[in-house]
Amino acid sequence: MNPSIKKYLKILLPILLGVFLIWYSLSKVPLTELLAYFKNANYSWIILGMSFGLLSHLSRAYRWQFLLEPLGYKVRLSNSIMAVFAAYLINYTIPRAGEVARASVLTTYEDVPFEKGFGTIVSERIADLLVMVFIIAITLFIQFDFIYQFFVEKFNTLHIAIGLIVLSVLAFVGMNFIKSSKTTFALKIRTFVSGLLEGVLSIFKMKKKWAFIGHTFFIWSMYIAMFYVTSFSLTELDNIPFGAILIGFISASFSIAATNGGIGSYPIAVYAAFSLFAIPEAPSIAFGWIVWTSQTLLLVLGGGLSLILLPVFNKNRSVKISNNKDEV
Repeated sequence: MNPSIKKYLKILLPILLGVFLIWYSLSKVPLTELLAYFKNANYSWIILGMSFGLLSHLSRAYRWQFLLEPLGYKVRLSNSIMAVFAAYLINYTIPRAGEVARASVLTTYEDVPFEKGFGTIVSERIADLLVMVFIIAITLFIQFDFIYQFFVEKFNTLHIAIGLIVLSVLAFVGMNFIKSSKTTFALKIRTFVSGLLEGVLSIFKMKKKWAFIGHTFFIWSMYIAMFYVTSFSLTELDNIPFGAILIGFISASFSIAATNGGIGSYPIAVYAAFSLFAIPEAPSIAFGWIVWTSQTLLLVLGGGLSLILLPVFNKNRSVKISNNKDEV
């Protein structure tokens, strides 16, 4: 495939998927009914959820400094915060472009080489991936009885046993193939796993590793708290089990990668998770839209202000750097 066509498809397909999912959610819950949920929602809980979201973003910006300091760079917290918010906003336009922009901000205003700044962002993503796996494992443990019963109702015990055996065999064969094969795909998998392990080990080599780990768990605790307290904004979700919250949160988190910032996919992912607990579709979809809209508003405001204020806050520094270059 032509590289330019492939590039445009990567931008266009998530947008088209988002538009389709918006239409799909509105076919389930008419716009007038959805607006009624927004109108009747308790905004005290929504604002509290936004506050938890804000704390997670500030913690992320502060945590970033633990990765930059061992490289010899003392980045100002204000620039770190604005870089994080700007990255979130840019991700709403072009998927994953925010990470590139975030590293570029440090290159422009803190003289951090792009490749080093981007490398620390990759390390962050590895830490976040591990915490997500941990949350999934905890959820499976807490909700084991429910998940087991769900599969037993859908499939009989023999089918489940056969399925587990088949998955185990496929996993064994797949691991051996990846380990011994010299194909491009296998090499990419081995490189990814090697990088993942290297990133994990590098975390434990940091001087402030426990502070980094503490902030990582704090960030994700705030994400879950944001999702949980916002559910109190709708009276229809008063008795929602915490297990549904966890599964809904996991589902919604993965949906963000499907479309730009989770537009359209976020409420559908929440609805899909909540439907496992027989929660009606209307409040499920409405809740998904309320969470997504409130957090998007926070990121758009924070990202917009950051893009405006970055050159203002760094005006004197930019002049100083320019003068130094002229002297050289």
